[in-house]
Amino acid sequence: MALIKSVNGITPQHGSDCYFAENATIVGQVSMGDQCSVWFNAVIRGDVNTITLGDKVNVQDGAVIHCTYQKSATVIGNNVSIGHNALVHGCTIHDNVLIGMGSIVMDGCVVESNSIVAAGAVLLEGTRVESGSVYAGVPAKKVKDISPELFEGEVQRIANNYVMYASWFK
Repeated sequence: MALIKSVNGITPQHGSDCYFAENATIVGQVSMGDQCSVWFNAVIRGDVNTITLGDKVNVQDGAVIHCTYQKSATVIGNNVSIGHNALVHGCTIHDNVLIGMGSIVMDGCVVESNSIVAAGAVLLEGTRVESGSVYAGVPAKKVKDISPELFEGEVQRIANNYVMYASWFK
C-alpha cells in the first residue's frame, strides 16, 4: 500500500480506478481525478501548497511533484505523463502533455496543451511552453512544432499505456 499521509489535517483525495505503487508517497493537499497512477518511488508532496491532477495522469517511477509555500501551487491537467525521475515544481501543465524523463519544470512555468517537454530538458522559472510544440535543452527552448504522428505516437500512446499498465497491478 502506498504511503498516503495527512498533513495539518488534510488528506490526499483521488478519483476512481487509480493505482498507487506500494512505495509511492502522496502527502497533504493533493487531489487527483480518475484513472491516475503513481509509480514506484514517485513522490507527490502537497505539504506546503496544493497539488491538483486531472484525469488519466501518470506519475512515473522516481518522479517528484512539489510546490512552493505561499507562492506556487502545482496544477496538472488531463491525459498527462510525468516521465521517470522528472521534477515538476510549482507550475501549471495543461492537457495532453508529456513531461520527459529526467526533465525539470520550475516554479511559474506554464506548459500549454498538446506539448512535449523532452527528456532531460530544464524549463527555467516562468517559462511558457507554447501549445503544440516540443521544448528541449538546458535551458529548454522550442525546437519544433509537434506533428500529429508525434502527438499520437508519444503523448497519447504513453498516457493510454499507463492506464493499461496500472490494470496489471490492480
